[in-house]
Amino acid sequence: MTRKIKKAVFPVAGLGTRFLPATKAVPKEMLTIVDRPVIQLAVDEAREAGIEHLIFVTGRNKGVIEDHFDKQYELEDTLRRRNKMAELAVLEADLPGAGQASFTRQQEPLGLGHAVWCARELVGNEPFALLLPDMFIHASPGCLSQMMNVYNAYGGNVIAVEEVPEDQVYKYGVVGRGETAGAGFHVTSMVEKPKVEDAPSNLIISGRYILQPEIFDLLDKQTAGAGGEIQLTDSMLSLLGQQDFFGLKFEGTTYDCGDKVGFLSANVALGLSRDDISPKFRAALKAILDEKCGL
Repeated sequence: MTRKIKKAVFPVAGLGTRFLPATKAVPKEMLTIVDRPVIQLAVDEAREAGIEHLIFVTGRNKGVIEDHFDKQYELEDTLRRRNKMAELAVLEADLPGAGQASFTRQQEPLGLGHAVWCARELVGNEPFALLLPDMFIHASPGCLSQMMNVYNAYGGNVIAVEEVPEDQVYKYGVVGRGETAGAGFHVTSMVEKPKVEDAPSNLIISGRYILQPEIFDLLDKQTAGAGGEIQLTDSMLSLLGQQDFFGLKFEGTTYDCGDKVGFLSANVALGLSRDDISPKFRAALKAILDEKCGL
């Protein structure tokens, strides 16, 4: 019987240097896609999937993320006095319950594997989800919900994957594909940022994971890998020799919000999907394209 996934880890300690000067004082995770911060969208996905406890691995100058997931008494009081009840309802719906959000520090930027290891005491001896907020996955149901279906059927570890052109695999963690397992498949191998000729497939890891707690013991002993950092993929590869891993080619579209073009694309995609703004936004986009591109 599989154990229920109750906790999700969100690594949010990165500096966001690709978005300077915007991220000099504002964490990259608080940049907004339309009107919701990138980190909030990841939390929305986790909560939709049934996650009960949110664990944030932060760094210096990330206090605003903690504030975002706390009550703002003055703001809420002002909204009540001005009878802005719709806006107040949004804030209340987004607020985690008491004790449902925890924060821990990654003091040095030693890699994703190290960031996950920093959450070990808060996760404890139970399986957990891991969501990389930079990767906004526009999907319904959400990517993690789709992964939960595979986990509930087969247990083990589950990784969200997607296809990229073969000449781009060197940028990512790549998996080998084995036998089909329901909506997913057995993962046969993993490698972080391989040479094109060494890649086992063109299926890349997409920033969503369900992992068993044994990963922490492996991360504790993990040495630096690609890029001189402690790579999560390296420890997952070790765990692959002990436990089942399943890949899920999810239904949805990924936008890399750590990249300027990906971030702008996410804003366009989400804006066009919103019933409240889509008609006016579509007209505004058309006007810009007509003017700038002569379309």
